[in-house]
Amino acid sequence: MLIFKNGKVNLPVSRSMELHQTLSDTDINVERNEEYINLVNSFSDKKHLDNIPVNKDFENILRDYQKTGYKWLKTLEHYGFGGILADDMGLGKTLQVIVALWDYVTNTENPVTSIVVCPSSLVLNWKAELKKWCPKLKVTVPSGSSQNRAKIIKNCGKYNVLITSYDLLKRDIEEYENIDFRYIIADEAQYIKNYNTQNAISLKSLKGQIKYALTGTPIENSLAELWSIFDYVMPGYLYTYANFSKKFETPIVKYNNQASLEKLKQMIQPFILRRMKADVLKELPEKTITVVKNEMTPVQRKLYLAYVSQIKQQVEEKVSVNGFEKSKLEILMLLTRLRQVCCHPSLFLENYDGGSGKLMQCMEIITDAIEAGHKILLFSQYTSMFAILEEELKNINIRYLKLTGDTDVEKRVEMVDTFNNCEDIKVFLISLKAGGTGLNLTGADVVMHYDPWWNLSSENQATDRAYRIGQKNSVQVYKFITANSIEEKIHSLQEKKAKLSEDILSTDTKFINTLTKEEIMSLFG
Repeated sequence: MLIFKNGKVNLPVSRSMELHQTLSDTDINVERNEEYINLVNSFSDKKHLDNIPVNKDFENILRDYQKTGYKWLKTLEHYGFGGILADDMGLGKTLQVIVALWDYVTNTENPVTSIVVCPSSLVLNWKAELKKWCPKLKVTVPSGSSQNRAKIIKNCGKYNVLITSYDLLKRDIEEYENIDFRYIIADEAQYIKNYNTQNAISLKSLKGQIKYALTGTPIENSLAELWSIFDYVMPGYLYTYANFSKKFETPIVKYNNQASLEKLKQMIQPFILRRMKADVLKELPEKTITVVKNEMTPVQRKLYLAYVSQIKQQVEEKVSVNGFEKSKLEILMLLTRLRQVCCHPSLFLENYDGGSGKLMQCMEIITDAIEAGHKILLFSQYTSMFAILEEELKNINIRYLKLTGDTDVEKRVEMVDTFNNCEDIKVFLISLKAGGTGLNLTGADVVMHYDPWWNLSSENQATDRAYRIGQKNSVQVYKFITANSIEEKIHSLQEKKAKLSEDILSTDTKFINTLTKEEIMSLFG
């Protein structure tokens, strides 16, 4: 309720756009000062963004649409607003926010610490991206015991960015009570769409000057979910949930009230930026490759370390008896066991119930991609991994197809046609050797490699099942890599060898043959 005093009324700055639209629809003659006009123009006139400089360190790195996103974020920051960056997956939401972070830190004498809250599967990716783009930023990740995490959080003022997960935030929330952050960045904001959950309650209890939410999934589908995200980025802007439901949710959902719908769109439009790949396709490369890193579960990690110790001893014994050259094939077989632990220990251990960090991360990204309207090719060299993935997909009612070396040729053609033309089938599970050639799967625009291959060229051939003539959309490729494991080392070796030769290796054995004894032994480090 507005209260007039001495002929004046105080109105939150965030209501300026709403007021502007209301006044535009009336004949009332209102005098507007320069500050008000500049604020309105900042959000209503996209050309106004041209006046905002891009941080010089990223002028030649950001694409045009990313520069627009960065400038939009800086405009929100200038006026003290929060916002939702809702770009489609693969468009670089993380990078746009990182540049805003870097600009703040480099242009502030005593910068205040910022915090990133994300799913546990993405903590390492945020850390890696910050290191990649801004190696001078001081970054910390609370980990270990509750006492150790509390100590790190208490001393977070020494750092520019603190990264934590929604799960750990819930457990550590009391440690954040007296901390005021510069930015609070909520990645995968669908984690707070239900305002009654501890995820949402914990995140909203953090204190910060600027709050951003990142999500690649549409947020207009559920109005209660939209309210919850706004309740985080701009508390009170969409009123209490009871008032929001009365003013918007019930009229729109129950009575299809267009006036209420337009009013809501009008209110939220300045504070949401969403671009689809189709909108910026001309600026995008046709194929974008993203390496996503995951952490093993505690049980999985313990098992992995035990096998590393055991296999390293076996390798040393074989080399001492048979020599290095004659032992390479056996070494390859032993290394495969470590790779299977990274994927899921159930591949060779019966009754294992310790979980898999990679599987959790993979299912999170699959769910997000499908919600955003994408279709997925998921490759693995372990056909037994598909049984585990199939169970997960069935549990969340995602329809899929599966192609392995046992699939009949006629059936292959039929399955390809079905996948390309049936909108209800969202995932195609394909063994790498069965799907590396001869398939035209342009119905998919997301490709996932569940495990890294020794053979990089075969991996690229598999990707090209979707990235080929007839593909109308940009293709997003995800490579799942388990951190601090043999997979991470394989990926580094792949990149090293690829730089030496574009025509890199046609078989696993050839790859092993190109490695020195030191390189192979480093896989156990």
